[in-house]
Amino acid sequence: MSDPYVTVERGGPVALVRFDRKKNLNAFDGQLILELTDVARSFHDDLETRAVVLTGSKDYFSAGADLTDLSGRRSSGASELERRHVFSRGVRLCQAWEAMPQITVAAIERLAVGAGVALPLACDWRVLSETGFLWVPEVKIGVNLQWGALPRLINLVGPARAKRICILCERINAETALDWGLIDEIAQDGQAMEKAMDLATQAAGMPPIAVRMIKEAVNAMATAPNRIASHADADQSMLAAASDDAVAASDDFNKIS
Repeated sequence: MSDPYVTVERGGPVALVRFDRKKNLNAFDGQLILELTDVARSFHDDLETRAVVLTGSKDYFSAGADLTDLSGRRSSGASELERRHVFSRGVRLCQAWEAMPQITVAAIERLAVGAGVALPLACDWRVLSETGFLWVPEVKIGVNLQWGALPRLINLVGPARAKRICILCERINAETALDWGLIDEIAQDGQAMEKAMDLATQAAGMPPIAVRMIKEAVNAMATAPNRIASHADADQSMLAAASDDAVAASDDFNKIS
């Protein structure tokens, strides 16, 4: 077992969760997904923490799913049931963060790609550095956008823009992301965490019971159909990742990325 990727700073009403693999532009592998899921669940019964800031390394948030880890899923000798369980890890991760009773704020430096966009979409608010960008290139590698992210994306930007983001695989800069509702604040480069902490501190200063009730009510209304729309996205991803199209597209993507 390698050293932990995730650190948690608890102290007062606002907690800071930071993940840093120190390699691969903070791409998500199995260990990182499991650690972040466990951390999220640790807050579910926490009555002291009122807001949580999630951030990556000081230089970048995440380059998405680790494609070498994805290749390992294709070639492993695991059973179909085991592979399905692994492919569903990202879904459980985002569900755990979305279900947290605290207000959650994602602080994104420089880049968030694929899965690095999916996880912040499960948070309440998002802060992006001014020269940063969001990018969803899944179609370029022949797979669908999963982790329950597609309905969350549609909730924020509407169907036409969601299709454009996912199908055309355009990089979305900070100004466009703010205009489209993908993020809530733009911060100076290197200051995304500080801006997110300001938002979290404001939320933590509000009466806690009312805040939790409002978050639960808004999420219940906004996300009611989400599970229906995305219940099989991990199965779709497992199927798509094994296709000839995806294998060829992934190889091409690795050559140019």
